[in-house]
Amino acid sequence: MAKIKTAGRPRSFDPDKALEAAMRVFWQKGYEGASLSKLTGAMGINRPSLYAAFGDKQDLFGKVLARYTEGPNRYFRDALAAPTARQVAEELLMGTAEMLGNPHNPRGCLGVQSALACGEDAEAIRRDLILFRKNAEKEIRQRFEQAKSEGDLAPNANPRELASYIATVIRGLAVDAATGARRDELHRVAQTAMRAWPS
Repeated sequence: MAKIKTAGRPRSFDPDKALEAAMRVFWQKGYEGASLSKLTGAMGINRPSLYAAFGDKQDLFGKVLARYTEGPNRYFRDALAAPTARQVAEELLMGTAEMLGNPHNPRGCLGVQSALACGEDAEAIRRDLILFRKNAEKEIRQRFEQAKSEGDLAPNANPRELASYIATVIRGLAVDAATGARRDELHRVAQTAMRAWPS
């Protein structure tokens, strides 16, 4: 438990629980929609405590994005370790559908939600999220290049195009989920997308 001194009496809170609460606010509201009052209210702390423990809003979002990557989005890293390129693609798409369709999670994807409506004040966050998505696509491409070098992909398969395809479907699933698509609907889209996988 962290004890942060404020202008009044010392206030104790659990930083892990506070960060989890902040993640859910950013996930639901996007970066700009997550006001400091909404964040501190959900986290159960005041602004001085937030700044002392997590830095400013941008710093907090960086910590939240890292937590999201290792928490709800962990399936992405696990999928890249699948033994074949086809399994990688299938686990990425089905894992995305499962995570986005989980009724216990906020709608949509934290990275997509926070990047779609960013004004000038949040330009740095928008750039960070663009890089976040580009890096994810790069990791998929590198995994497919490895598969091709190992003979796991057809000689005429293009790892860059396949990675772009999978990443684009994932982003589409995120938008669909944010606008109300159910888990079963997201799973059907993922299954349909796999029919385009090169034999």
